[in-house]
Amino acid sequence: MEPITVTAQESGERIDALLSRMADGLTRSAAQRLLEAGAVTLGGVPVKKNRRVAAGETFTVVLPEPEAPLPLPQEIPLDVVYEDDDLIVVNKPRGMVVHPAPGHPDGTLVNALLWHCGSSLSGVGGEKRPGIVHRLDMDTSGLIIAAKNDFAHLSLSAQLADRSLSRIYEAIVRGRLREDSGTVDAPIGRHPADRLRMAVTQKNSRPAVTHWSVLERYNGFTHVRCQLESGRTHQIRVHMAYIGHPVLGDPLYGPKQDRGSAQCLHARQLKFVHPRSGEQVVLECPLPDYFLEALRRLGPEVG
Repeated sequence: MEPITVTAQESGERIDALLSRMADGLTRSAAQRLLEAGAVTLGGVPVKKNRRVAAGETFTVVLPEPEAPLPLPQEIPLDVVYEDDDLIVVNKPRGMVVHPAPGHPDGTLVNALLWHCGSSLSGVGGEKRPGIVHRLDMDTSGLIIAAKNDFAHLSLSAQLADRSLSRIYEAIVRGRLREDSGTVDAPIGRHPADRLRMAVTQKNSRPAVTHWSVLERYNGFTHVRCQLESGRTHQIRVHMAYIGHPVLGDPLYGPKQDRGSAQCLHARQLKFVHPRSGEQVVLECPLPDYFLEALRRLGPEVG
């Protein structure tokens, strides 16, 4: 909002009344909340909401970013792998965002779940992420679980925290891994120079562990299985790039030549204890067509 300079006619008016009159759509109570939050300053000093203004004073007003609207149900087809009264597991396609975010206000998994499940999604994740227990990147396909009630959500979240909820992925990575298996134990935090990326770093990071094993080797590429012990943002992508084997098609951590190609990372298996029955549930989904096509293009397997 442009700075407000007080005229002679406005001198003596309360600042909250002046703000509500000068800013379109801003009520007096909203103006008072801005003042209480320190968003209105005079010479860099926050202004009290009952202050009376004087001619010639110039006030700086910092309006908050508008909040995104709550997600609405949308009739979007879902590949449902498992569903009961407590939870639903979906095979998410590559390219679908899990919940609304800047640049992706709708068309997300949450919008689809709201249509499919109606009001039966847990509220633990908040109004903008109902039912969401864990997430997958937009360009990562595969199994994702959502809770239909708070009881199930809390149980599944606890299993995530104690690592009893198992998540196994498959990926195609660049380069031929020489060992048959290994573990990357390296903390992940926000990249210091690029806020869109994560990185292995000691600063403002959290522990992250990824176990990997080789499924097949190709000329210049390896088909691997990865199992997570933790669930950091972009974890597999960051860890595989860190050891010199970025995921094929990764637009952030792979080489420039991969941009525009399909990111070959698929959440293949979920294993968890059912919150209500106490029985172990093991779910798998097949590799999608884009992944199989990438394997075919790599040519014959090599020893």
